[in-house]
Amino acid sequence: MNKKIPQRMCVGCQTMHNKRELLRIVKTPENKFLIDTSGKKAGRGAYICNDKECFSKAYKEKRLEKSFKMQISQDIYDDLQSRIFSNE
Repeated sequence: MNKKIPQRMCVGCQTMHNKRELLRIVKTPENKFLIDTSGKKAGRGAYICNDKECFSKAYKEKRLEKSFKMQISQDIYDDLQSRIFSNE
């Protein structure tokens, strides 16, 4: 029997991808935001493709803020941007 691969929606392009292919941003129970490389940290998660266009769209349209229903610090965007743009 094949094991089911979890799917998540990218906040940038709004398409479904395998969970392992996406970057996870987590809002911890203490209302801190982290980039979760393990995918296992406790808290509410949002996912984004490791792609410049997805990041630009999510940033411009404030899609992470909408997903978490609160303001996100520029530090998280800067960290995300450096991770995404350094991979290409």
